[in-house]
Amino acid sequence: MPVLPRAILFDLDDTLIRAYAQPDEAWTRLLQMFADPLGAHDAASIEGVRRAIMDEARAFWSEAKTAAKWRLDIPGARRLSVRRGLARFGRPDDALADRIADAFTELRRQEYRLYPDAHATVDALRDAGVKLALVTNGAGATQRDKIKRFDLAHRFDHIQIEGEFGQGKPEPAVYRHALETLGVAASDAWMVGDNYEWEVVAPQKLGLCGIWYDPLGMGIPAHATARPSRIIRRLGELVE
Repeated sequence: MPVLPRAILFDLDDTLIRAYAQPDEAWTRLLQMFADPLGAHDAASIEGVRRAIMDEARAFWSEAKTAAKWRLDIPGARRLSVRRGLARFGRPDDALADRIADAFTELRRQEYRLYPDAHATVDALRDAGVKLALVTNGAGATQRDKIKRFDLAHRFDHIQIEGEFGQGKPEPAVYRHALETLGVAASDAWMVGDNYEWEVVAPQKLGLCGIWYDPLGMGIPAHATARPSRIIRRLGELVE
């Protein structure tokens, strides 16, 4: 086993569980189910709707204050984005948009999957004496449901959820509170996750080692202003 830190902070979504990865493919599948009410009967039309929705979603989430508010109500945010997307596509219909958004929310929920090596990796780290924290953005009830569903609670010394703590990543207080709770200095800790800003850039500013989890091999984002301390494709690489 490699030299390990005193503590590791883990992200949840798309780090320990596969939750929101590959949205293009998921939206295409979902929209095909609504081809008739959308009047989108060929691949080009479905692609046009998908692109309009995702363009609106990117614009919606690009504003920091808006994102911080709506992370606590992802289904509601999705409804707004789909409403705007259908209007952009030239098919304004709020009732249909809400049906589509809610169906996508349920599709994602049903397709949550624990990454194959998540339990084994976390358990090996605990056995090695590493203190562990789960630090996730999102609403308390939503994230607690995932934590229970995938048997994660007992594996962590500290669980910190944005909706319960009152702040979310990348606010410095989020990382500092987790470290203080574990009783560990930033220089003795790693942050592991898939979001480049939240798990690499922000933690490194505080002195943590930022480890970027890139399971799909997407590579460092073109806009990146910092380099991760390490890149992993599998969680198991942390203990190999």
